[in-house]
Amino acid sequence: MKKNLFLALLITLLSARLSAQTIYAGETTVDKAKLSGLYLTLQGDGKQIEKDWETFLKSYGRLSASRGTYRVPNADISAISPEPINLTSTVKSSRTSATIFASFDLGSGNFVKAGDPAYAAAETLLKEFSSRSQFDQEVRLAQTGFDEAQKNHQKSVRNGERLQREIEANAKEKERLLKRLDENAKELEQLKKDIETNKTEQASALTELENRKKNVEAVKAKKAN
Repeated sequence: MKKNLFLALLITLLSARLSAQTIYAGETTVDKAKLSGLYLTLQGDGKQIEKDWETFLKSYGRLSASRGTYRVPNADISAISPEPINLTSTVKSSRTSATIFASFDLGSGNFVKAGDPAYAAAETLLKEFSSRSQFDQEVRLAQTGFDEAQKNHQKSVRNGERLQREIEANAKEKERLLKRLDENAKELEQLKKDIETNKTEQASALTELENRKKNVEAVKAKKAN
């Protein structure tokens, strides 16, 4: 069952990696302020994608995060602008995907929008993250598969070692039982000899008893005379 699930997840990730990621312009409201920016949706573990995105944003400056909203004031993204940028992002994640919104404020609410010279650079930034995230997911999934296979191998090795110990214990038990059987046979033989000796002793004792009885009777007969 785990193997089938692993293969299904791997196929899903490979398919997502091979297919073009859709990036489109849009708007959203953050803290009652309407922001323009770009959207990107990625397939995979949404929570992990969000963590990857948070790490990715830290490379552009000091990051603050609060309940799915990320901000990098004075972000250094020279490909978009030689001047510092106010980067604001939101992430909505689920078990199977994550939707990222990124807004690039060049200053005074001058957001990067479709058709702007900087739009292509912003789009490239998201594509770069998309490729990196998909690759990291594949690595993690492959590592998970390897770890699972390693655990199964170690379990099989331990089971083999246990069986070998049981075989050795069984051999020792057999040796002990065979030795006991041999001792039992010798003991039986000795008991048979002891029985024969006892029969001889009983016969001798009976003869002695009869002789003593006759002696007693003879003594009594002398007294009567």
